[in-house]
Amino acid sequence: MLLPIRGVLESQQAAAIRSELEKADWGDGRVTAGYLSRAVKANAQLPEDHPVTRRLGERVMDALDRCELFIAAALPLKIVPPLFNRYGEGQTYGRHVDGGIRPVPGRPQRVRTDLSATLFLSPPESYDGGELIVEEGGGAQAFKLDAGDMLLYPADRVHRVAPVTRGARLASFFWIQSIVRGQERRSILFQLDNGLRQLGRDIPDHPALVEMMGVYHNLLRQWGDT
Repeated sequence: MLLPIRGVLESQQAAAIRSELEKADWGDGRVTAGYLSRAVKANAQLPEDHPVTRRLGERVMDALDRCELFIAAALPLKIVPPLFNRYGEGQTYGRHVDGGIRPVPGRPQRVRTDLSATLFLSPPESYDGGELIVEEGGGAQAFKLDAGDMLLYPADRVHRVAPVTRGARLASFFWIQSIVRGQERRSILFQLDNGLRQLGRDIPDHPALVEMMGVYHNLLRQWGDT
């Protein structure tokens, strides 16, 4: 499931983060790449332990806590603290797959990467190229979302970032370990949750709502891992 999530950050919030990033001291993005990915990665990245990374990452985490669609789709158990990258002219990230386990900086903790997320911070008209291209089902989809919008996608998908040919592309990225491990099961729960929300809006007194909600939570108990 490739899920664009609109308005994770309001435009003013995205602009404020962008303003801080434009003044930041960037490092080499290859620092967090695996041994194969380093050969195809050419971008800049804020160091994981940088104070700006931590401060802005907390703003992103606060926004995620308020995003009902993200919570319903990801069912997050653990989130790797958000990182930030920059693609300038000529920079790109070739075809790669994200690592299956990520450490949490400064903690004796590991996160299984069920889902990947890219939160776009630059207005799409401010740069050319830079699309996030995710391969799925024998094809590929390209995403270039508005500032403050996010793409959520399975971390096992091959993906890449097209070369930037004008301007600069700023984004935050991170990984999620879900309460529910399998993508198919998460999709079933997400569809059921969407249906329950719609039914609750349209027919709030429908007698089947409680029973259907029970089915949702029983599946979550059966499939969940905390």
